[in-house]
Amino acid sequence: MLDLIIRGGNLPDGSGPVDIAVADGRIAAIAPRLEAEAREQIDAHGRLVSPPFIDSHFHIDSTLTFGRPRVNASGTLLEGIALWGELRPQLTFEEIKGRALGFCRWAIARGNLAVRSHVDVCDPTLTAVQALLEVRAQIKPYLDLQLVAFPQQGYLRYREAPGLLERALDLGVEVVGGIPHFERTAAEGALSVRKLCELAAERGLPVDMHCDESDDPHSRFVENLACETERLGLQGRVTGSHLTSLHSMDNYYAGKLIDLMAEARLNVVANPLINITLQGRHDTYPKRRGLTRIREQMAAGLTVALGHDCVLDPWYPLGSHDMLEVVHMAVHVAQMTGTAQMHALFDAVTVGAARVLELADYGLVPGCHADMVILQARDPIEAIRLRPARLWVIRRGRVIARTEPVLPQTALDGLWQPVDFGLPEASA
Repeated sequence: MLDLIIRGGNLPDGSGPVDIAVADGRIAAIAPRLEAEAREQIDAHGRLVSPPFIDSHFHIDSTLTFGRPRVNASGTLLEGIALWGELRPQLTFEEIKGRALGFCRWAIARGNLAVRSHVDVCDPTLTAVQALLEVRAQIKPYLDLQLVAFPQQGYLRYREAPGLLERALDLGVEVVGGIPHFERTAAEGALSVRKLCELAAERGLPVDMHCDESDDPHSRFVENLACETERLGLQGRVTGSHLTSLHSMDNYYAGKLIDLMAEARLNVVANPLINITLQGRHDTYPKRRGLTRIREQMAAGLTVALGHDCVLDPWYPLGSHDMLEVVHMAVHVAQMTGTAQMHALFDAVTVGAARVLELADYGLVPGCHADMVILQARDPIEAIRLRPARLWVIRRGRVIARTEPVLPQTALDGLWQPVDFGLPEASA
């Protein structure tokens, strides 16, 4: 007997309704109608069954600290970094762990079962690193937490950063990070890219670097990142996060740069909620959007993922860790309202993000882990439009979160009637 059967679900590629059979924590079969019995059955009833959402760029060590030590008055990236520098020495192991576990519960309830989190290593005690390594082990049955060793104060600018970053990797942090645009000079920024990529190559680790998170069209460290990727044979294992300076570059150079990124098979992570909030702060009008060139990067064949980046921290006063809110913002800011474009953005928080994180056995095909989310929507575009309830969240074939369907009612002519926000059925 099977462990679980999901009946009548729609898949993101438009196929369905289909049944999905689960055995021993993996997808055993997918077919229009499975004649089989299971210990548990879920009637999806034409709703969307998606692989779990993935946040490919987040900062768990700083999440849920909004207002400490005070609110970011300017709303800028640099004031946020300064505030974090004041707050970090006050944080304890227990406090960081408690916030992180609370955040993970939020993530799971939203159907997010994998998160790549950057963790600041510019702390002589590495308190946040040790706390998040413990959280990673504790939360493993429910969520895959991947950690990036991130020198927030600059790999060369903060004197102890090189040694601390290597210590973090020795402890079990699995991705090499960096922030070249925060180094003192362009030359030191380029040198930090080279040294960090060499370190990753020596250890056989992937790279995920905050890169060109600036409105400056002359901030061009992604160029260095692509070149080092090719020089060291790291193609497909290096990610440039943010890349907002691409928004301000002239089209000729941006086109050349995207071709170079494609040659290096660089991955891209954009963070629409935060990029649109932090960038362009020094502009009057016209005001730049500050989002990297997602559409052009996808057209060039690059793997593009989307991250939430922040929730209630020194850089962002909002957020609920809903990856569909991230996609919704990207649709508008990137002006990607075509049907295929919206499907591509849905992929950017599912299958595309899985490629960036190098997740094995992810997806909705037989043999993959039975990790799924059933949404109160019929297809990806309706899900983006409504950001609906996650009715069931399934991990390795076991339901780990559920939400009752949302069905508001209105009183017209004194009669209370349910309101369906879905699309009307097509006429014959």
